[in-house]
Amino acid sequence: MEIFKYLEKYDYEQLVFCQDQQSGLKAIIAIHDTTLGPALGGTRMWTYESEEAAIEDALRLARGMTYKNAAAGLNLGGGKTVIIGDPRKDKNEEMFRAFGRYIQGLNGRYITAEDVGTTVADMDIIHEETSYVTGISPAFGSSGNPSPVTAYGVYRGMKAAAKEAFGSDSLEGKVIAVQGVGNVAYNLCRHLHEEGAKLIVTDINKESVQRAVEEFGAKAVDPHEIYGVECDIYAPCALGAVINDDTIPQLKAKVIAGAANNQLKEPRHGDIIHEMGIVYAPDYVINAGGVINVADELYGYNKDRALKKVEGIYNNIEKVIEIAKRDGIPTYLAADRMAEERIERMRNSRSQFLQNPRHILNQRG
Repeated sequence: MEIFKYLEKYDYEQLVFCQDQQSGLKAIIAIHDTTLGPALGGTRMWTYESEEAAIEDALRLARGMTYKNAAAGLNLGGGKTVIIGDPRKDKNEEMFRAFGRYIQGLNGRYITAEDVGTTVADMDIIHEETSYVTGISPAFGSSGNPSPVTAYGVYRGMKAAAKEAFGSDSLEGKVIAVQGVGNVAYNLCRHLHEEGAKLIVTDINKESVQRAVEEFGAKAVDPHEIYGVECDIYAPCALGAVINDDTIPQLKAKVIAGAANNQLKEPRHGDIIHEMGIVYAPDYVINAGGVINVADELYGYNKDRALKKVEGIYNNIEKVIEIAKRDGIPTYLAADRMAEERIERMRNSRSQFLQNPRHILNQRG
C-alpha cells in the first residue's frame, strides 16, 4: 500500500501508529480533516486479516466521519481509530491506558468514542489518561446510551423526507417497514407508533419482533420479505448494503429513511433509486443523532441542548433535498456536497482572515 499516495488522493492530514509491547496494543489513528475543528471518531477493535486492511479501514472510516460531522453542523473534523485484536479476548486495562496516553499526546487534535468492539467501560479506562474521549459513563458527565437520541434524529429526518414525498411531514397512517428492531430501531418504532404510523417489522431476533408486535401493534414478516411489502416508507435499521441489485426491484416504498450505516451497496444504487423517484435520506445525515449527542459532552453535557441540535436533522435532510434539486443530482451525492461546501466555506473564511493585514498587525501587537 502506497500510504502517502492514498493520503494525498483524499487529502488526509495524519496517520498515527501506536504500539505498546507490554499490553499488546496495536492501534492506528487516522485524522482526515480538522478544518471545522478537532477530529472526532470512535475506536473500533477488530480482528483484521492484515495490517493493510486495518489501515484502509481506519482511513475510510475517518473520512466518513469528516462528512458526517460536517453535515451534522458540528464544529468537528473527522478521525477514527482501529485497534488490531479480538475484542472478546485481547482487551486489558493496560492496553486502553496506553492508548489513552497516545490520544493525550495528540493534544486535542483527535477525540475518541465508543465503536464496534469497544464499550463504555473501555472509554472509562481511556478517560483515566486523557480528557479527549466521549461516551464515558454518566458518572463522569457522559450522555449515556446514545440509542434513544439516534432514534429521535432518524424520526425527525424521516418526517422531512416524508414531506418531500407526500407533501406533509405527518406520519399518521403511513405504513412504515422497519428492518431490524435493535436498540435504535425500537426507540424509532416508539416515536412512529405515538404519531399513529402503521408498522411492519422484521429481525432475526424473534424476541425483539414480538416486543414490537405487543407494544406497538406491529405486523411481523420474515427478514427476506421486508423489501417487498406494501409500504410508504422503508426504514433499514440493521445491516448495511441492503439497497442493492436484488432488493431494489422489490421496493414499493416512496421513501427510504433508516438508521443503518452504508445502506447503498454501491453508489450506482443511489442513482437507480433516484431515477425511480424514491426519496432517499442519506444514512450518515439521518443517523447523526448519536454523534451530535456525544459531541455535546465537549461543552459539559446538557440533554435539552443536545436534543435541540438533533431536531436539526430535519433541516439537514431538507437542505440535502434542496441541493439535490439545485444541482440535479441524487441525494446521496447532495449530502456529500453539503458537507464539502461547509468545509470549503470555512477554509475560505480562514484564508481571508489570515490574509487581512489588519489581522496580522493585531497579532503582532
